[in-house]
Amino acid sequence: MLSIDRLDVELLEMLATDARTGVVELATRLGISRNTVQARLRRLEEGGLLAGYRPELVLERAGVPVLAFIGLEVQQGRLASIIDALTAMPQVLEIHATTGREDLLVRVAADTQAALQQLIESIVGIAGVVHSTTTLALTTPLPYRAVPLLKYLTRDTGWGRSTPRA
Repeated sequence: MLSIDRLDVELLEMLATDARTGVVELATRLGISRNTVQARLRRLEEGGLLAGYRPELVLERAGVPVLAFIGLEVQQGRLASIIDALTAMPQVLEIHATTGREDLLVRVAADTQAALQQLIESIVGIAGVVHSTTTLALTTPLPYRAVPLLKYLTRDTGWGRSTPRA
């Protein structure tokens, strides 16, 4: 597990707000050296916490307004082949292995309700899929986020190697 402090979280928060912010600007805003920012980012990347710098896409603006979550119950021993089949479908955005009745939770997107229905039919047609449950997302009042959790977890840590920041 990678140990992080409030400085790391502030750096991650700035990147979560705008991943294109340059190292010099990050250093200036945080009041630290460019080398410190670079060292922190390198440590976060090498430690596996910071896995990349990705744009945040709004699929509705690209004509893909239908978002759904499909819970799949799968036949024993078929998980890997089902994940491979799902991964090959461009409408599949992410897959989570879960506990409970459903073994997989699959986030999908489609441009129409009819396209979603066709996608669901394709998914339930995968060998080894036993049962499915689809939940349509109407809105996303809170998109994925991690920085508030990291702030909470580091609330009692220092800011860098010094005492807590004023």
